[in-house]
This record gives sequence, C-alpha cells and structure tokens, in this order.
Amino acid sequence: MIKEACVETLQQAINAQRNDVNRIELCGRLDLDGLTPDIAVAKEVVHKLDIPIHVMIRPRGGDFVYTLDEILEMETEIEQFKSMGIDGVVLGVLTKDGEIDTENLERLVAVAKPLNVVFHKAFDELSDLKTGLQQLMNIDGITHVLTSGGCATASEGSEILKDLVKIADGKIQIISAGKITDRNINELHTLIDGEAYHGKLIVGSLE
Repeated sequence: MIKEACVETLQQAINAQRNDVNRIELCGRLDLDGLTPDIAVAKEVVHKLDIPIHVMIRPRGGDFVYTLDEILEMETEIEQFKSMGIDGVVLGVLTKDGEIDTENLERLVAVAKPLNVVFHKAFDELSDLKTGLQQLMNIDGITHVLTSGGCATASEGSEILKDLVKIADGKIQIISAGKITDRNINELHTLIDGEAYHGKLIVGSLE
C-alpha cells in the first residue's frame, strides 16, 4: 500500500518522510485545493527528501478549463520543476463541455516526459468516470489518476473507486483520495483494495 501525503511546506514534507510516507504531493495554497508551489520551497524539498516527489501544476484556482496562455505557463512550470529532479507532476485539464481536454493534456504530457503524470481530481468532474479512465489509459504518459470516485470523500466513493482500480488493472495507478486519514485508511483499503491512498492526514498531523 502506497501512502501519499499532500504537503504545502518543507517541514510538512520532512515530517511526512519521518512518518514513513511513501511519496508526497507538493502543493501551494491548499486553501484553494492546491496550486503550483513556490519554486524555492520545491528546491528545498527536493534537497531534503529521499522519497518520490510529485508537484502540483495548477496556475490558478477555479475551474480546469485553461486558456492558451495558461497552458504555456503550465509548460514552463513543468520544465522548471523537471530540471530540479522531481519524480512527477500533478495536473488536469478539461474542455468547456466538462470532458478531458486531450489535446492540451497530450501537449503537457509531452513536456513532462519521462516524469510521472498524475491526472488530478478534475477527473471527478467528468460525467462518466469509467469512460474517462479509459481515455486516460489511452494517452501514453499518464501514469496515475487521483480521485475520490466522483464523491466528496473516498468513503462515499469506495464502490466506484474499487471499480476504477479493477478497470485500471495495474496499467495506471488509481490514487484514492478524499478525507483519508491514518484512522480510516485500513478500513478504506479493505473496501477499495487499491494500490495508493492520498491525504493531508494520511499518517496523522504533519505539523
């Protein structure tokens, strides 16, 4: 079972590693559900940690429909973080119709290669998660999907998450998320039978 901690600061990242987290997702502005982190913070985290680091690429809060200028900004951010030696990027792009923006996604994946690319919880806004997962599995370079099964919490979405794990069949890693903590992870793992779990409190408080 992979435990992934969502962190915002260097100290949280260090504490996560000390508490046997397997991987971190580094974000800025978690009050906005995570934006691209500060470059200086990311450099410190890369320097201090030995575990894999995935970095959020999200230039602003709000929806996941991006202009060309924003896509270009995301490409630049990916290149900056890639040069630091991170292990993956976390992003998501949708069309105005609420579908996966495959054109821009493939563009961002091309810049990110050979890093891991996680399609984040923009996935949960899709009308059909199973079809969406099949689409992502057909895009070379998408390695993970972060999802709560279209629900507010992983607990509520556990049945859907279990189905998504089966569909993924190890070809793409489903990272279950949504109020997962050190207190409920074992119970949720029994329900979902997934490979990876994500949360701010995945091993308890990191403060």
